[in-house]
Amino acid sequence: MMSYADLEREIDRGTRPELLRGWVLNVLDDVAEGRRPLLAVRHPLGFTCLPVERTGPDGICVHAWPADPPTVRPTTSAMHSHSWDLLSHVLHGQVRNELIEVTDTPVDPAWRVYEVHSRGDVDEMAATDRLVTAATATVESHSAGASYALRAGGFHTSEVGRGQPAVTVALGRTTPGASDLSLGAVNGRSHRIRRNRCDPAETARVAREIAQLVARG
Repeated sequence: MMSYADLEREIDRGTRPELLRGWVLNVLDDVAEGRRPLLAVRHPLGFTCLPVERTGPDGICVHAWPADPPTVRPTTSAMHSHSWDLLSHVLHGQVRNELIEVTDTPVDPAWRVYEVHSRGDVDEMAATDRLVTAATATVESHSAGASYALRAGGFHTSEVGRGQPAVTVALGRTTPGASDLSLGAVNGRSHRIRRNRCDPAETARVAREIAQLVARG
């Protein structure tokens, strides 16, 4: 079993992508055969997350976007920022990240900032007093074999093209004092949403489907 530090080192070096691929395939096989007791989560932003490991501030996940992604209708928007530094390696397909520049403004704002407080499968979207505008700063596309990093607090969107599935292994390290944030309607209110967690049979099926994509590269 590779640790967070092992995976981080291999992603940073970028010299042995086959090692990352082999590790992920072993994890997916364990999930599919019930040797690793975890349940896949259908994320509100349209991808499926396999939460592989969580040790203190560090987390390891496998993320998969389907070829025919569901229509994403978040209660706020797809623009969000993490409370953790994200390091991700693309194992299949292509991921497009749009980096968003957010500017605080009390005059004619376009968005309100919402804090996301996750408790189990429930996300509480807490409306804050912070009002902002948002503009695309950079667009990045990362294909299989490439890695990318997103700093904690950096607003962005992540998506794939229709008919173009993608799989990543994602490492997250929590930044003390940071919050998960989302941009939503200026006149919106605090609310809660529930993430859909797959049952063991569906999780096994998802793991097998993801493994087929990873094996293709």
